[in-house]
Amino acid sequence: MLTRSKILKALAASFLLSLLLTVPLVCITHKGGPYSYAIYDRHGTLVGASTASDGQWRFAPSAVPANFEEAVIAFEDKRFYVHFGVDIISMYRALFSDIRAGHIVSGGSTITMQTVRILEHNPKRSVAQKVKEALLAVLYELRYTKKGILELYAANAPFGGNVVGLEAASWRYFNRPPDSLTWAEAATLAVLPNQPSLVYPGANRDILRSKRDRLLRRLCSRGCFDNRTLQLSLDEPLPGRPYPLPSYAPHYLEFMKTLHPDKTGINTSLDSALQKNTAQILERWSLQFSHSGINNAAAIIIDTATGSVLAYCGNTGRNGRNAATGDVDIIQSRRSSGSLLKPFLYAAMLDSGQLLPGQLVTDIPTRIGSYKPDNNVPVYRGAVPASEALSRSLNIPAVLELRGYGISAFLDYLKKCGFTTFGRTADDYGLPLILGGGEITLYEAARAYASLMDKACGNGTFPSSTGAAYLTLAALEEGIRPDDEALWESYANAKKIAWKTGTSSGNRDAWAIGTTCEYTVGVWTGNAEGQGSPELKSISTAAPVMFDIFSTLPVTRWPDVPYDDLVLETVCAASGFKAGSNCAETKKILRPAAAPESRLCPYCTTVSLTPDGKYQASAQELTGQYAGQLPRIVKRFVLPPAVEYWYTRHSLGYHTLPPHLPFSSSSAQQELAIVFPEQNATICIPVEIDGTQGAMVMQAVNRSKDAVIYWDIDGEYLGSTKTIHEMTARPSYGSHVLTITDSRGSRKVRTFKIISPEEQ
Repeated sequence: MLTRSKILKALAASFLLSLLLTVPLVCITHKGGPYSYAIYDRHGTLVGASTASDGQWRFAPSAVPANFEEAVIAFEDKRFYVHFGVDIISMYRALFSDIRAGHIVSGGSTITMQTVRILEHNPKRSVAQKVKEALLAVLYELRYTKKGILELYAANAPFGGNVVGLEAASWRYFNRPPDSLTWAEAATLAVLPNQPSLVYPGANRDILRSKRDRLLRRLCSRGCFDNRTLQLSLDEPLPGRPYPLPSYAPHYLEFMKTLHPDKTGINTSLDSALQKNTAQILERWSLQFSHSGINNAAAIIIDTATGSVLAYCGNTGRNGRNAATGDVDIIQSRRSSGSLLKPFLYAAMLDSGQLLPGQLVTDIPTRIGSYKPDNNVPVYRGAVPASEALSRSLNIPAVLELRGYGISAFLDYLKKCGFTTFGRTADDYGLPLILGGGEITLYEAARAYASLMDKACGNGTFPSSTGAAYLTLAALEEGIRPDDEALWESYANAKKIAWKTGTSSGNRDAWAIGTTCEYTVGVWTGNAEGQGSPELKSISTAAPVMFDIFSTLPVTRWPDVPYDDLVLETVCAASGFKAGSNCAETKKILRPAAAPESRLCPYCTTVSLTPDGKYQASAQELTGQYAGQLPRIVKRFVLPPAVEYWYTRHSLGYHTLPPHLPFSSSSAQQELAIVFPEQNATICIPVEIDGTQGAMVMQAVNRSKDAVIYWDIDGEYLGSTKTIHEMTARPSYGSHVLTITDSRGSRKVRTFKIISPEEQ
């Protein structure tokens, strides 16, 4: 009969037994060497690795292929799945053989015991060590599954030289992953840990072949494969000179190390086929560019919907041509943004109600304080639709838009877009921010463009509305390109790609980023050390590489118009602003639904003309030949004189207002304007070669072709002009007042300051 005392003693005994078994199991942790850092593509294929800290190629344990499992068990431990870490039969057989031979012939070690020995760093052989290995083997069997022990063995077994583990050996000797090994290759690797030196050339190779072939025959006899497979396997050659480990994405490998320093094997989103193809395209183009002093290039492909990286080529010429700079990861390097930020400002202003897609923006020579931006090509259109200004990548409209939106607000917006490199204040960046005054990385820029497109496709967390994102990308896809970009326009339209190029100041960085609903491709070309080149232009370097990469990608789709996030707006057909009562013609356009109401058209006005339309005149002024007649009242699109001066050079359909009636008392103030200098401009006039003070050329416009303009600075008369109103002057350093007066008495005043080159 069980008494309480017996029950307590039994429980105590059970507890002690559990403790004796559990404590060793908990304490069992293998002491294998450090592992190589390796990255794998989305299909599990090795794309890059570096040696472990001890200089060995050694990968973390992974699943063991079936043919290698069969081969190593047949060669090393045929009762592996039967014993409990120690094979008593093999031990007795080994002991008997050793006694009969008078020395150690066979150790009788199981795979588990060999695993223990390897993980204990192969201590000196002795009876005590053998007993220890046997005890640890039993504990390993309790601690790990049979599959787990096989994985530990395969990952840590020596395969010759600095090659440790099945995965490293498979790549080094056969240039492919373990799961694609043939039976002959699996058998070769199964016999190597027993005698790793056999892999080296020379007489050892005959021994290696003999061992391999004997194992193959044993596997055939066990029914692992048929006689035909046996014969084909026996005919396979032994491995030759070791292959290098895959290195398809060396820069991405290093990038992953910075992101995941505590891991050793990273399954990435890379696509090996895209990675290899992109690298080949990039190298081919970069070699061509190198003849023009452009030595480096980088490219990245991103899955637009997920933001994951499909291909990552951080530099070119790494294996010889660019020995000094090839290791630099350009994708993570901070470089001047050029014009790449313009689409983000455009999207932000669409949502803020400050822009409508067809709204005219100013494009005239401009100076803001001491800052004088200019277009890439010194051509001015007076006023252009905002969408065209974006697609043409005009600088002056972008600067003026940034001034209106606010630098601080734009920096906040860029941070929401995913840019982390803008660490200075708005005052430090100033208006040049939009033209490359700030630094970005290709990695963040490509991801931001992908996020913008994903938003247009109805997904994502990009800070703009879906409607603004769509309208921005539509401008980049459908817009009017500069003349030098027309070469690529037809290609982009064929594939429906939203794309943007950019070249930084000094021709140091050339960018091209294109995006569709499926793929976003970013390309940078230039020199890693920062030197510029006259040949470094985005449209002739980065753009063709980007389009070449896109040509290898599957057919992609374009987002549907997000009508739920857009509303129709009635705008002036001439100005693109919201239509007012003075706009003669209107049209409907789409704008973001949540955007605030934009301002009414400022350019259309009602004008009183003579009945024949030859002059401006009020009813009271209709005398003489017009006596007794009524004025002709019309709605006209009228630009400011300074804008009109440039606009009429490119827009043949624009009609200037007729002059006022001769001797009219009506004010003509709106007909006169100073183009340069701007109000409160700070100007530095270069010194001539002979050391004398240089000159500045001032400009003015007057709608009346017959008007005469009189010029003076600080009360000193300079002269007069007619038709073309330009005046040369050499003001001294300091502040000045320019006054112009026309022949009808209109007067304009402008203050400016001249500084020396040292003050810049």
